[in-house]
Amino acid sequence: MSGRQEASRLISKAIALIIVTILIVIGIRLEPAEAKGAITSASVRVQAGGRAFQVQTVSIPKGTPVTLGLAKRQVGQTEAFTSIVKNYRATAAINGAFFNAYGGPADPYGTLIVKGRLAHFGGYGTSIGFLPDGTAIMASLRSSLTGTVTTPQGQSLGWYAVFLNRTPSDGANTIIKYTPDRGSRVGFTGGIAVTIAKGVVIDKGTNTNVAIPSNGYVLVFTGSEKKSADRFVKGSTVEESLVYKDDQGNSLPWEHVVTAVGAGPRLVRDGQVELNAKAEGFNDPKILTSSAARSGIAIMPDGSLILATVNGATMQQWAAIMKALGAKQAMNLDGGASSALYANGKVLTQPGRSLSNVLVFGSNVN
Repeated sequence: MSGRQEASRLISKAIALIIVTILIVIGIRLEPAEAKGAITSASVRVQAGGRAFQVQTVSIPKGTPVTLGLAKRQVGQTEAFTSIVKNYRATAAINGAFFNAYGGPADPYGTLIVKGRLAHFGGYGTSIGFLPDGTAIMASLRSSLTGTVTTPQGQSLGWYAVFLNRTPSDGANTIIKYTPDRGSRVGFTGGIAVTIAKGVVIDKGTNTNVAIPSNGYVLVFTGSEKKSADRFVKGSTVEESLVYKDDQGNSLPWEHVVTAVGAGPRLVRDGQVELNAKAEGFNDPKILTSSAARSGIAIMPDGSLILATVNGATMQQWAAIMKALGAKQAMNLDGGASSALYANGKVLTQPGRSLSNVLVFGSNVN
């Protein structure tokens, strides 16, 4: 390259650098990125059901990263709300699924999906799920887990699990699957435990609070279901199939959902109040008739979210409040002493107890 050509090249680079610098200074982006906007909070007065309610709200822009914050990062534990918020580096958070808060294991009751993994079954109510791009969807989600086990001699038989990552009740006849989302061990003794790693049965015996392999899971058979463990011999290969359906038995494309919480009942569908708690499996007067502290989540017409809490409302009033807030879809979350809301460094609704699971939002959630 001649000296003149080299000088020309350097001048061109210098001009290009000057142009880029000028564009940056005056605020022009060379490659525009989608702006998600800021998470904001407000206390709003809402007229619903013939009276006024003071509602705490947090607005979440569409596409904001979200995950499920588990107490101590395990299914079946409890932890202070502010501790979960801090541990997951949340910008906003709201309490999630119902759980056993009145003695015994703090197992949840609803569906939980954590980073694309089903961590707990829920057989009632409504669930909200989030796709990888942050899009929110809502459905009466039901799931089933079945599979096949094939012995080293080539004999194949079916199997199924009734529950996932929860402690069986005394005297139960059931089959439960335990994954690393439960922690390092199943959390109880009793029954027959089958340990599976990389799709192969590596151990079987009496459950002495056995360890859960990081690359597999444990099936525990209790009561009359112990005989079903006979088909699992060491060295057998195990396959499983997880199917998502709605409450009418129709298939749901939830295999790509990365975060989900199940609670309910449904409050708003397509902009109109839709509430049928009994049909969703609820029988507790706290849900059906009583006034109580409520938490809920709404999908807005533009795809953004509203997290909301109110000090005292019946479920019918709560549905009317959500509609008044402009919800396209809305559902109830755990409430009462579990009702909790946080945004931008401030607890807006302080729960009256430690919690099991929390929906956490923000660019830094982990």
